[in-house]
Order: sequence, then structure tokens, then C-alpha cells
Amino acid sequence: MRKTHAFTGSFGATLLAPQETRFRLWAPSSRAASVEIEGLAPVPMDRQPDGWFQAVAPCGAGALYRYRVAPDLAVPDPASRAQPRDVSGPSQVVDPRAYDWQVADWRGLPWEQAVIYEIHVGAAGGFRGVRERLAGLAALGITAVELMPLSEFPGGRNWGYDGVLPYAPESSYGTPEELKALVDHAHALGMMIFLDVVYNHFGPEGNFLGAYAAPFFHAGRPTPWGDAIDFRQPAVQAYFMENALYWLMEYRFDGLRLDAVQAIGERDWLVDLAAHVRARVESGRHVHLILENENNDSGLLRAGFDAQWNDDGHNALHVLLTGESEGYYANFAADPAGRLARVLAEGFAFQGEMFPTLGRPRGMETAGLRASAFILFLQNHDQIGNRALGERLTVLAPPQALRAAYGLLLLSPQIPMLFMGEEWGSRQPFLYFTSHPPALGQIVRDGRRREFAAFAHFRDPVRRQTIPDPNQPETFTASIPPAHEAEQAEGRAWHGFFATLLRLRHARITPRLRGARGLGARVVGRGAVAARWRMGDGAILSIGLNLGSGPVDLPDWVAGPVLFQDPPSADMARRLPPHAVTVHLAETGDGAAHG
Repeated sequence: MRKTHAFTGSFGATLLAPQETRFRLWAPSSRAASVEIEGLAPVPMDRQPDGWFQAVAPCGAGALYRYRVAPDLAVPDPASRAQPRDVSGPSQVVDPRAYDWQVADWRGLPWEQAVIYEIHVGAAGGFRGVRERLAGLAALGITAVELMPLSEFPGGRNWGYDGVLPYAPESSYGTPEELKALVDHAHALGMMIFLDVVYNHFGPEGNFLGAYAAPFFHAGRPTPWGDAIDFRQPAVQAYFMENALYWLMEYRFDGLRLDAVQAIGERDWLVDLAAHVRARVESGRHVHLILENENNDSGLLRAGFDAQWNDDGHNALHVLLTGESEGYYANFAADPAGRLARVLAEGFAFQGEMFPTLGRPRGMETAGLRASAFILFLQNHDQIGNRALGERLTVLAPPQALRAAYGLLLLSPQIPMLFMGEEWGSRQPFLYFTSHPPALGQIVRDGRRREFAAFAHFRDPVRRQTIPDPNQPETFTASIPPAHEAEQAEGRAWHGFFATLLRLRHARITPRLRGARGLGARVVGRGAVAARWRMGDGAILSIGLNLGSGPVDLPDWVAGPVLFQDPPSADMARRLPPHAVTVHLAETGDGAAHG
């Protein structure tokens, strides 16, 4: 018996029968609309209340169509399920029940089991390429793969944040059925798979909404990407709420990561979105909602969202590892160890204090939040790719210091995340890349180079010319981690190191992670911190980390049986050498468990 999943929403093309499709379009700025289906005569759409148009046409899966919204303008469907000819081409009717799910009853994993691996689908070889990597990642100990955005974007090379058709999986990566096969295979391996979605803006090329749905945008609220999306409009709210459910219900993703939600002016909509998702997904299914939020809005973590990317943790660790202090790292340069101690104890380093580079307070208090509400990382697409030359920490930080930092990352109660290639210590850069038409590509290139003029190394105009052109194909190919790195001695050593840490996490940390709370942390020397947590079963986890250049003494409460040390030493529970980490777990009944 075939097992299928389909989501029916208010927008776009819905297959009613093998040769019958209903089309719905919100076009409040258009007086009339019709559907132009290749090979058929245009089908006029009936005007309905509140700016809606609808028609039923004699066509089935595979039909190519556009909406005629003005005498001189035919556009793709803003809720297109497939765009085989890129963002400006016709949309394609899709049969959501064409895919036969092999693991149709998958229910996901509890959030505490998450070890996340972020991946760029294009750099990994498309949907099929990612699928081929999953078994190796599962064997390493990865339990959740997070795909960078898939919404159809212009051309075939892009980070995905320039998408303009949020319902259409990027055609250069593969077909809708191949994406479903990728998700299905992850579930067969016992892995979750998350999707990064962009609800705060559309890309600069291929977005026609303003021509026929002007109320979609808030003209009085500019953003770095143009006029803000107007979430006060019921149709706009529905467009994105249904998009979230579409990916979760039809494609069976286990969760969504919402990009840069600080750019969504209507915060209440985010709360409503979380509630709507929780109400609609099947009972007993684990579905996780993740935020990226520059505002450090802890209230959203109490209102239905599972976790937030912890940029504060990354920034403090990056300064400690590299000594860099330009750009937003300036906010952490004066006391990086103190900032890290607060991250480990409470989640965010900034909880309403003045954020120097913004010139205003940032963040909210985190009291009462569980440790697993924060996602900690040393690298991700932003933190590597937004560097001028895309360098990874393997070329910026001392190797032993980096190993110590990974000990903290993978054994602390915050949820860890790795970026593609990190598991073998890749030294390949990850650059910002696009495939815009030449004129727009030049604007992007010149703008990116101007951004770095304030950095000491790139104040010289000649040096700025060395910043790779995002629009050149070689910038994309230079961002693909080469497989041969993993086979070299250094790559195998890093891989074995990660495997050891993840085995320890799954065996000793994950089972007691639910309900874990910070018990405090403090600076114990220049570049060194000690922290401890009460785990959900009452055990006490304590970690000492020294990224400084001299030895430090640890407090007595870093105690209990040693779980992990790097480099290993019998003396490290009391005196921690430079570039070292020591991790201790005192289980209930060990004397120190209630100390």
C-alpha cells in the first residue's frame, strides 16, 4: 500500500483530479487575472473577496503555467511547488502524492538528542549528494541535518537567502521527489532533518509580488533588503504559516530554522506561528522550531520555540581562539572569558546591556530557561562565509586550542552544531557566492568589497580587490570542501576526535539533558573559564576550559570522575595547562553530585 503525504493550503495550484487543477492567487493590486497554461488557451480567474482570484483548469501534474496579472505582465506562481526554468520561468503543477514514503510513520526525536550538522545542498552535490552523505554522518553521531534555504533563487549558485519562491525547492538541486527521498532516507537512518526558512525578506531578483500584491509589503518600514514584509495582512500571515506547515507536513521535515527574525516587525506573528504549528502537526510527533534572532529575545523561547542560535557563545569563543576584535567581535574583545562564562551559566551574554556596535541595549534575561534552549557552535555558514576570505578556524586558531574548544562545544548541555567539513577539520574556505545577471552581480561584488573597507587588512583598495567576486563560478567551486581532505591523516584524526566526543555525549550527557540548568560559571584566569550544570537526573557536570597562554587553577567544584580531558593529564582537575579542557561528571551518589 502506497504511503503519501500532501498539504493543501490557500495559495497556488492544487491537483483535484489527474487532469483537473485549482489555481488560487492573492493579487489585490490587479483588476483581473488569468492562468496561462502551456498548450492550452488562457483560463480567466474569478475575482473573489479580499483580493483573491481562482480558477479550475483541465490540466494535471507537469503542466507549466503563469498568471497573467496585467496586459504586459505574466508571473510565476508565488506559491509555486516547482520552477524547472528558474525564478522567472513558468511554474509547474506538482502531484504531492507522487512520492511513496518508505518511513511514513516517523515521529522524530526529542530535542535533547539533537546534534546538528548544517550543510549547503549545492556544495554537497544536490539532494542526491546530501543523501549519499547521511550514513557517514549518522555513524559519526550526527542526529540532525540542517539544510540551508531551498526556496527557488536566481541561477544555480546561491546561499539560499536570496530566494523568491518559498514553496519551490531549488531546481538546480533536484526535483521535489528527490528532496522527499532525501528526507525519507534521513528518517530511515534515525536522523532528523531541519530546513532553514527565510520569512523576513525576498531576494533582489525574480520577486514580482509588488506588481500585483502591493499590500504584501510595508512601504513605511525599510529593511536592508527593501520594504519590510507586512505581517499585519491576513493573507501575508497565511502565506508564511502555510509555508511552514507545507514543509513540515508534506515534505516531513522535523523542524524549521527561522532566519533573522529580528527583521520581522510583528513579533506577535512569530508567537502565533509557533502555536499554529504546534496545533496542526500530528499528535506525538517531535517538530522543532529554531530561531536566529539578533535581539536575543528570550521571550520567544518561552512561547513555543525550542532554541536559538547562540551567536554570543560563538563570538566569545572566536575572540578567545583568534584574538580578533574588529566588527561585531569588538563587543566581546574587552572581556571574552567573562562573556563566555555568562553564556555557559545563563545562555546569552547580553541580556539588556548596551551592545557597543549597535549603540543600544541588546537582549533579555534568560532566568529559568533550560540549557538546551541555546544552540552553540564554533562555525556556521555566516561566521565563515561573512569573512572576506571565508577562512575556517582550522587556519585561524591554534590546533590544540581548537580541540579544547570542541571539548566544551560537544560536551556542554547546550545543543551543539557543526558546519559541513568541520568534522574532518576542513581548511577549505566557505565564501559568499551568487549567480546573478552581470549588472546585479557587479553591484553585489562592489558592495561586498566596500563592506570590508573599515577592516584594517582591507583599507588598501588594492587589497580589497583580492576579495573573491561572489558571482564568479570559481567562488562557488572554491567553497566545496574537498573529499580528499577527509582521507588525509589530519582529516582522519579530526574525525576520530569528533567521534569520541559524540559517543561520550550520547552515552553520558544526552540521557540526562532534559531539564539541565546552569549552576554558575566564572573566569578563572586570562582566557579561562569554569562552569557547572545540574543535569536532569541530579548529576553535576563541570567543565574547565583554558584558551589562554598560561596555566590556571580551577575551583574545587570542578570535581567528580573525569569524563574527558584534552590533552589528558592527572593534574588537570586542579591546574589546567594552556589550550586544555577538562570535563567531569559527578553522578547522583558520588559525593559531589549535590555540592
